[in-house]
Amino acid sequence: RSVNIVAFGNERDGFSEDNQQPSLIWSYLGRSALISQIDSSLSASHVGNPVFTEYQACVFGNVRLVVHDCPVWDIFDSDWYTSCRLIGGADIIVIKYSVNDKTSFQELKDSYVPMVKKALNHCSVPVIISAIGARKNGVPCTCPLCTSDRRSCVTTSEGVQLAKELGATYLELHTLNDFYIQKYFGGVLEYFMIQSLNQKSSEKMKKRKKTQKCHRVQPPQLEQPEKMPILKGEASHYNADLHNLLCCCQCADVAFYPEDLSTAVEAHKIILCSVSHLFMLLFGVKSPSDAQDASVVQLAQSLFAVEPGDPFPSSPRGVPACVPPVRVVVKDSVFCSCLPDILHFIYSGAFQWERLEEDIRKKLKDPDKTEHVLEKVKCILKTPGKLNTVKDCKSHQIKRLYNTSLRLFFNTPVLADVIFKIQGASVPAHRAVLVARCEVMAAMFNGNYLEANSILVPVYGVSKDTFLSFLEYLYTDSCCPASILQAMSLLICAEMYQVMRLQHICELYIITQLQSMPSRELASTSLSIVSLLKKAKFHNSDCLSTWLLHFIATNYLIFSQKPEFQELSVEERNFVEMHRWPSNLYLKQLADYRNYIHSQKCHCTVM
Repeated sequence: RSVNIVAFGNERDGFSEDNQQPSLIWSYLGRSALISQIDSSLSASHVGNPVFTEYQACVFGNVRLVVHDCPVWDIFDSDWYTSCRLIGGADIIVIKYSVNDKTSFQELKDSYVPMVKKALNHCSVPVIISAIGARKNGVPCTCPLCTSDRRSCVTTSEGVQLAKELGATYLELHTLNDFYIQKYFGGVLEYFMIQSLNQKSSEKMKKRKKTQKCHRVQPPQLEQPEKMPILKGEASHYNADLHNLLCCCQCADVAFYPEDLSTAVEAHKIILCSVSHLFMLLFGVKSPSDAQDASVVQLAQSLFAVEPGDPFPSSPRGVPACVPPVRVVVKDSVFCSCLPDILHFIYSGAFQWERLEEDIRKKLKDPDKTEHVLEKVKCILKTPGKLNTVKDCKSHQIKRLYNTSLRLFFNTPVLADVIFKIQGASVPAHRAVLVARCEVMAAMFNGNYLEANSILVPVYGVSKDTFLSFLEYLYTDSCCPASILQAMSLLICAEMYQVMRLQHICELYIITQLQSMPSRELASTSLSIVSLLKKAKFHNSDCLSTWLLHFIATNYLIFSQKPEFQELSVEERNFVEMHRWPSNLYLKQLADYRNYIHSQKCHCTVM
């Protein structure tokens, strides 16, 4: 017997410096007298980014307890399928938050509660909402970029309202001591554990009674269809792609120099402008009159000087590839010496502020100079009305903002240096983003090809809408197909440009949509699954083509009645017949059983 618990959320304050504070789950497992043999392990989507911690223990003597503690809600954005799998297998769900982090609570309420509702669907899984911490009314932070409402607390009524929306049990834990952990939180959690075990025992007894109910000739048992091949998603390498762009300096269109012009550090306007209003002013994307903060204009004028005579991308057609980089003189010598580290920090996308602090501290070896440079970096990254601090923000929140910022330049002529001509329409783009995110385009724009020195690049074999969805993925690392056919078109485009992760995303979307389709809809749909199979094979989507063959075999009685079934090749037909469900053997046994029942009806069962 086992109980599965899934916990979401972070009980620590967003601006607390106590990173050693034990979590709610670990505190309960360590304090409860019912728990023994605790073991834990980390699971990660990629190295350095833990998604959840898995705890295994024994409860009530011999019951296996499995707990998945997910402190970062980002799992719903980066890996929807894993989050749905965790919720689907949960017997109890715990949602926790700090009463002193209003921003995280609002994000939970607005963005993630609807996702939890969708994942729960019609499941009757008990949910516990734990509001953790004693409410504070401290002095607000004077850091130049702190949000104005970070000091406000989450009220009890707000927590109770959230619990009502989810049909959950609401608890307030002012501190993680023995009373709140064992008596209060532990008592509620253990009550739901017992309820879950009783329900499982009841269901097991019902199944046992059904099997023992009748000793007469039983109907043939229909075995479950063969398990579909599992298609695993590929981890994102969006940040690594942009960081590699800085390292290789391809398509660089700006060069920073010290005042003596002794050295040069190359970069890309599109990346710099996507994270900073100051660089937008510097490179003419915005005018000083558009600036909402005069300090940003003053810093741009005091810190940088663009050499006169260098061309700016004022034309919507973009600038030719042969134009040399814009030369920018950095007036502050100390800041200029740290510029390579600052650019690596910006291009990394993860905004690892502590690492930047350490690198600059080691380079300058002077606390005053270090603080001077870091303050200028904060002002450069200052976004009025949206982001007010770097140091106190969580890396996954900044990462989402970073992707959204680069989205601002998607399908716009601002800073564009290439225009795709497709189906009579013009689609502006930026070589730096294309080269960083797509190896085929990197070869096209940097090799001995006509496109390397052309502004206009024709695109064939794909529709405008599909190509726009493809470019949107390159800019934002996300895509949302509207239908199975659109996902297949995007898959073909991804295969054309060898963007394998996008191809896998489209495969997962097609599989998910088909799996959720009811049998009645599957029988009446005009969508040709065999046609999807042919396209998947032709475009080297081996995982999807294998899955579609299993899908046809699993739904044999539906697809064998459709005209498209005849379009299968001999090899495909043999595979489907071999793995069909239900099998020929079962159908024969079912026919024999029906004949037996019919023959029994001809005799009097009383005499």
